[in-house]
Amino acid sequence: MGEYSKALSSHERSLEIKKIALPPNHPYLAGSYLNIGSVYYNMGEYSKALSSYERSLEIRKIALPPNHPDLATSDNNIGIVYNQMGEYSKALSSYERSLEIRKIALPPNHPDLAASYNNIGLVYYNMGEYSKALSSYERSLEIQKIALPPNHPNLAASYNNIGLVYNNMGEYSKALSSYERSLEIRKIALPPNHPDLAFSYTGIALVYNNMGQYSKALSSSERSLEIRKTALPQNHPDLATSYNDIGLVYDNMSEYSKALSSQERSLEIRKIALPLGHPDFAQSYNNIGMVYRNMGEYSKALSYYEKAQDIWKKSLPSNHPHIALVKSNIDNVKKKM
Repeated sequence: MGEYSKALSSHERSLEIKKIALPPNHPYLAGSYLNIGSVYYNMGEYSKALSSYERSLEIRKIALPPNHPDLATSDNNIGIVYNQMGEYSKALSSYERSLEIRKIALPPNHPDLAASYNNIGLVYYNMGEYSKALSSYERSLEIQKIALPPNHPNLAASYNNIGLVYNNMGEYSKALSSYERSLEIRKIALPPNHPDLAFSYTGIALVYNNMGQYSKALSSSERSLEIRKTALPQNHPDLATSYNDIGLVYDNMSEYSKALSSQERSLEIRKIALPLGHPDFAQSYNNIGMVYRNMGEYSKALSYYEKAQDIWKKSLPSNHPHIALVKSNIDNVKKKM
């Protein structure tokens, strides 16, 4: 329901009781740490989430056989946090370890296998390897269609992620179709202000923006932001994503002061919510640079582009499209100067 503080309070009370009643490495304690980590993750407190997930994994390694499915769950969740923190090689390693265990321990169409393929796809997407990402997402969706009811929220997540890849590959009609299917399922399956609805609206906005339909893009982006303001803590990274997306639309509409204000608000949130050097900082710097370039303030644009380039070079593979993008932006603004 997105009520994370209430969830955290309940999980912590559960853990207190288990610590008194059970041996120190009992598997039930690991379950509590896992649940607490999941709440912290949803609140955007990634270091706390990672600490809880790692404690869960430690207990399970002592208490369970080496290929028990619960070990895979802990590895999977650690991967989720590393991915969000921009540490993609660590994320991929954790996800692949989780998938190996699940292949041994579970039936071939178990939903947890779908989750592993989905998460591996997400890392490949973030690394700019879109064909690998699409392959993993589609494998996940195949399993989910067999294993889950037709309007299960996990199906919506798969359609959303497939839409994201198609959008970045420039296949906008396929992307829009996937995002709209995701939104349909989430409207049926979830409360009206659940944060996951915001992901669907964000995706639809991205496609409309890329198609040049800016009023539709702005409307979807603002709906996403409204939901996130209701459902999430005020400095959650997903709010930064919404402000970033709104800024992109305003930039394309040549409303540069509004674009700059939105991008700067996005950056402010990211500075509070994310670790130093996270790739999302580079996105903010690049987009602020883009606004300054369009305003004719080339020296400011160059400064922001160079900040983006520095972060992306440190955090992404050398062949990632973002690195080529920012290099092109720097070259273009130098020509303008």
